[in-house]
Amino acid sequence: MKIGYKLQDKFDLVVFVTVIILLTVGIFSIYSATYNNPAAKGNLNKQIFFIMASLIILFFVYFLPASSFRIVSLPSYIISLLMLIVVLVAGKTIYGAKSWMSIGGFGFQPSEFAKIGLILFPAYWLSDSRRDINNLKELFYTVLIGLIPIMLIMLEPDMGTAIVFGIVSLVMIFWSGLNLFGIFVVLSPMFVLFASLFGTGPFIFALIVVLAMLFYFKQNLFISGTVFVINLSAGFVFDFMLKFLKPHQVKRLLTFIDPGSDPLGSGYNALQAKVAMGSGGLLGKGFLQGNQTQLRFIPEQWTDFIFCVIGEEFGFIGSMFVIVIFLILFLRLLNLTSIAGDKFGRLTIIGILTLLFVHYSINIGMDLGIAPVIGIPLPFISYGGSAILTDMFLIGVVLNIYKNRKHHV
Repeated sequence: MKIGYKLQDKFDLVVFVTVIILLTVGIFSIYSATYNNPAAKGNLNKQIFFIMASLIILFFVYFLPASSFRIVSLPSYIISLLMLIVVLVAGKTIYGAKSWMSIGGFGFQPSEFAKIGLILFPAYWLSDSRRDINNLKELFYTVLIGLIPIMLIMLEPDMGTAIVFGIVSLVMIFWSGLNLFGIFVVLSPMFVLFASLFGTGPFIFALIVVLAMLFYFKQNLFISGTVFVINLSAGFVFDFMLKFLKPHQVKRLLTFIDPGSDPLGSGYNALQAKVAMGSGGLLGKGFLQGNQTQLRFIPEQWTDFIFCVIGEEFGFIGSMFVIVIFLILFLRLLNLTSIAGDKFGRLTIIGILTLLFVHYSINIGMDLGIAPVIGIPLPFISYGGSAILTDMFLIGVVLNIYKNRKHHV
């Protein structure tokens, strides 16, 4: 009993066991998705190798001194930016995005590893007691920390990862104690940007709403004017962003609104995914028995559309099992934010939770047709070495914070 208590006190079994279950589901799903595809047979062995390597990394990170993550926060952020710059110059273009690099035959995405720096450095920055996030100047610097890697990723262009980075940065800023006016400053440009997508009328209406809110907050003329100019500029950002998107990415956004507009082109994967999910029924067709999966209706189903394999072969019950495991993991991570030893630990965990939750939501949403197809893998389940190594490193950070929760660094 004492041994069990000591283990539970130093090692969060809920987080670890749920991750192991998801990794196991991923192995079986990748096996099924590649079973009738000779060209992809080696992917399963590669994934198992990366899982073994990632487990070693997890335990290595778990045993690091608690202060290590603060020490490496700035270097990891700088290295992340350098990698994102290098990939723009010397990277490989795959699926229209220059987001891959290769070293010694090993291909990886710098944007995946950049997630570590994007979470650790903002957590360190925001946990500094001398920093007032509600000061407009400090808020500007904080937003800039998240905006720089987002802009670099947009240049690849990789819209999906840029969206994930943006949401992670915003949630960490909100969690750090941003007041109501600060929330308005950060969110209002997004509101104006969204309104501008529907034409001049909605754009003007959004600006009127912003003016009304500025009047309500009663800030000084300089601050109010600056915020309004930022919002006015946001209305023209969408046209600017479209210049960086490839034609196939624009088509993906359009077919999200109407998948039937290009059923054999950009809307093909989304439509086939919905067919696979719907054909699974309550209990599914059985392991290795899914028509959509085994007849390869969805190209490279072991990556972004891996959840279709689960839905088709294990049905509603199998899909709900995976969803419940994810929810247990997310709720546990949310609970850990309240028992972490300091603000740095809380912000780091909330950043990791947000990262995993956004990936989970968008990936499953793509399969169900309620989110655009933007190339987001399902954490711990989709095939991909870069993603597995990064996600397991971050889980190691969570377990380390849990182990040291009673010690203030």
